[in-house]
Amino acid sequence: MTDTIRLTQYAHGAGCGCKIAPAVLQEILKSDKKDPHTANLLVGNSSNDDAAVYDMGNGKALIASTDFFMPIVDDAYDFGRIAAANAISDIYAMGGTPVMALAILGWPVDKLPASLAARVMDGARYVCEQAGIPLAGGHSIDTTEPVFGLSVNGFCDSVNLKRNDTAKEGDLLFVTKPLGTGILATALKRGQIHDDHKLLLNNNLTSLNSIGAPLGQLPGVTAMTDITGFGLAGHLVEMAEGSGLSAAISYAALPVLGGVKEYLAQRIVPDATYRNWNAYSDKIAFGDGVDVMEAFSLLPDPQTNGGLLIAVDKDASTTLIAALKEHGYEDFILPIGSMIARGEKVIVVGK
Repeated sequence: MTDTIRLTQYAHGAGCGCKIAPAVLQEILKSDKKDPHTANLLVGNSSNDDAAVYDMGNGKALIASTDFFMPIVDDAYDFGRIAAANAISDIYAMGGTPVMALAILGWPVDKLPASLAARVMDGARYVCEQAGIPLAGGHSIDTTEPVFGLSVNGFCDSVNLKRNDTAKEGDLLFVTKPLGTGILATALKRGQIHDDHKLLLNNNLTSLNSIGAPLGQLPGVTAMTDITGFGLAGHLVEMAEGSGLSAAISYAALPVLGGVKEYLAQRIVPDATYRNWNAYSDKIAFGDGVDVMEAFSLLPDPQTNGGLLIAVDKDASTTLIAALKEHGYEDFILPIGSMIARGEKVIVVGK
């Protein structure tokens, strides 16, 4: 029975595409109430960063994050791997090293067998083992749709903490994974994905962003975040606005997963793409020679466990490139753009 169950058919959303739209999220988080002052809280709700950070007072910072979503693939074991890798990514995106995780499981016990949930847990354990951390406990509830993720803690030296709102004018921008997971995942859910593209998708979704830990030790890296449910455009808007800058990117320089443009030609696009675009389209301008219709579908494409978006001082870019090469990221050593002085638009997309 479990061999014929397609998990994606039991969920209305998929992966980080389940995220509440940026505009709606801002409404939810809006409040007149002030958080109690905590001098040691380095990163909290006042910014749109990847995790909360607490100064331990001994030169170390505690990084804490929670991330969970509905299935983006049909296989339960792979769902567990993907959800775990995605949650752990928040620690790496702050330049930290994860130390422990707790599981968050919602399971429709009247619709799906417990044995499938066990496979989800096994997938998560495997990825936690890859990251060198224990899956030390967690919590589960009976839900109408399958949901899984992790709460993760990590540490970094306080001086090496990387935020998403500290980029500098002139910084070069790099990414560490190709774009398009939302598009391929939608093709998968519709039963239209080719086997080779399915393998590409799975490999991309399950790979850890562990490169973030060594990059966090590079002083030339001024800002870092991971690209998830709001798409490259959404997370770049957060980085630029938080830093009081704009960003200029080259559309042709963006790495893209194989098959993505083929599915775009068939108008296979996640619903979350439109929600994302409506939230920040007025902040983006396109130059001559850019395929605007294609860019409209790719830039807001919700990524699940997407790559890191890195801002690095131009003079330190050779050190970053050397680190990328050392850790097997030779395909991502060319910048996709740069941070520029704040202009009328937050992102300017050139050819």
